[in-house]
Amino acid sequence: MALRKPLFLIEYQNYSQAVIITGDGDFHCLIEYLKRQKKLKKLIVPNRHKFSSLLRKFASDMAFMNDLRGKLEYK
Repeated sequence: MALRKPLFLIEYQNYSQAVIITGDGDFHCLIEYLKRQKKLKKLIVPNRHKFSSLLRKFASDMAFMNDLRGKLEYK
């Protein structure tokens, strides 16, 4: 059973956009809701090679941690 409005978005009015970090398909309802509300800034997937197929439809909103390593690593 999918949630129509996620109950855990209590602070919805207090932010302009959200960045979700997950590779788990359990969050696809939340991501879909945020996208419809124009509140999804970016979906960051930890592993480009292993993530839920349910997230593929958000490809245009995705960034992969694998690709960000050079920007994030301590030098």
